[in-house]
Amino acid sequence: MDKQVLTLILLVVVVSFLGIQVYQISSIKNSITGNVIASVAGSGGIDMSGWSENEKMNYEMHGTVPVRAQSRGAAPTQQQQPAMVGGC
Repeated sequence: MDKQVLTLILLVVVVSFLGIQVYQISSIKNSITGNVIASVAGSGGIDMSGWSENEKMNYEMHGTVPVRAQSRGAAPTQQQQPAMVGGC
């Protein structure tokens, strides 16, 4: 009987941790999605008209802005951009 009670208690603990983590991951995903939508929809976004598909991909994946866009003043300079973490 003791083994069954102990097993049941451990099962309840594991399921409760699982539920908490599912809730936390869900809230993190929602906040990330909300941030992306807000940055794209905001008026302070970067004008990508005239960029090639390769330049758009480099910006989205690596955060690099083409030099011609930086010279126009359409994008912030390298010193104003936050440091990239985990880049190639």
